Amino acid sequence: MSPDLEPLARHLAMPYYDDALPAHDSFHAKRVRDLSLRLAADWDEPVDRGVLAAAAWLHDVGRPLERTGEIDDHGEWAAARASDLLASEGVAADRVDAVVHCLRSHSIRPSSPEPETPAAKLLFDADKLDAAGAVGLVRLACIVGERSGRAGEKYAAIDTGSVPGADDAGTPDLTLLREWARERLDALYTPPGRRHGESRWAFMQDFFDRFEAETAIPDT
Repeated sequence: MSPDLEPLARHLAMPYYDDALPAHDSFHAKRVRDLSLRLAADWDEPVDRGVLAAAAWLHDVGRPLERTGEIDDHGEWAAARASDLLASEGVAADRVDAVVHCLRSHSIRPSSPEPETPAAKLLFDADKLDAAGAVGLVRLACIVGERSGRAGEKYAAIDTGSVPGADDAGTPDLTLLREWARERLDALYTPPGRRHGESRWAFMQDFFDRFEAETAIPDT
């Protein structure tokens, strides 16, 4: 008998998140799992929810290795690793292949294949939505810090760049977070994903307006 896929995938994935930083940790994986299933419930396409949930747990298991430069593509690495792990646990080959496709196609990088199945499209959308809205703003700020730490220099400044003569002139500013979020929301595949994206983007617009008001140069 084939094992229950989601709890198996969660069990197999958890050790790989031990060294993950906050933007791509097991909490992110769980949010993506929860949101992807919520999107599936709002879509009239048939979806293998076990495959979808399993892929959500496994999609970022390679992030710690990518961050340290040990691998180049966490999606491809996760796909290969998940294929071996799931097959060794007796998961049916067709479901292993379905999870692998989700993992290979979940990234927004140009080299990633297009998601072709409903499960792959939902995973992609849920992952990108976790970079938008209130949670997304926190995650994107974490990514700026993570990249700064890896490069050994400031990756971006949490400012609007509106202060003349500031030390951070020329460094990307808060506009970078807006661009990252918009790029991901523009790439969404599913109708429920796009509906959620509109709501999260509206919140982000309000946030950016408030941020700019708080950092505005006072009238003299």
